[in-house]
Amino acid sequence: MFNIFRKKKHITTLPFHTDVHCHIMPGVDHGAQTIEDSLAMLRAEMEMGINRVILTSHVTAETFENTPETLAAGFDTLKRAVEEEQLPIELHYSAEYRIDEYWNKEYALGHEIPMPGNFILMENSFQQEMLQLDDLLFDLRVKGYKPILAHPERYSYYSDRKQRLQQIHDTGVKFQVNLLSLAGYFGHGPRETALWMIQNGLVDMLGTDMHNLEHAKVIHDYIASHDWERQAKKLEGHLLNDWVKGPTQKAQH
Repeated sequence: MFNIFRKKKHITTLPFHTDVHCHIMPGVDHGAQTIEDSLAMLRAEMEMGINRVILTSHVTAETFENTPETLAAGFDTLKRAVEEEQLPIELHYSAEYRIDEYWNKEYALGHEIPMPGNFILMENSFQQEMLQLDDLLFDLRVKGYKPILAHPERYSYYSDRKQRLQQIHDTGVKFQVNLLSLAGYFGHGPRETALWMIQNGLVDMLGTDMHNLEHAKVIHDYIASHDWERQAKKLEGHLLNDWVKGPTQKAQH
């Protein structure tokens, strides 16, 4: 898979310091399962130049029905471990919210947890675009949130409807692409869509979407490649990862 990504002689770091999408909080989804997993993944982030991590655990109907309480508990546990290990990394937490019936219920109750700066990471269905997606994204913006669509390159139904991606982006929604997609980890289709998005100025943020150390190794190898060097040049001045900061203000429901 990776023979097209010829390695350079030295390892580079990422051109930003904030990871806005990862699954490093222990025991709350199918990412890190233990504190040891989490600490190892955070060290991998640091090796790539990351010093701020937004923990975005899944919030998904039936599989990962996390609540503000479960996420706060996981965050507190991890933060204590990071302090004990004296890791020089700043942690925040939010979630990756799948747009489904559980999200609808939690959103109606005001249970959403925005990132710093009131950004919020939304995940579409992998089967089809969710009904009334535009209405939801508009409602989030009206309430003062800044919606980010997680890995749009992975939704196969956009591969032959790229004008729809342009339409969504034109409304002010930010797009976050996975480094794993650029590395070819999810196959040819997501990588090609990600490259098209870069070429057309539709990539606002990159994320590791790291669930385990295998993901960390794939990304680590990829950012040492000539292909990443080419894509990074195209992205210069466009990435907003480090803009995810500032106060959060919960919306009035």
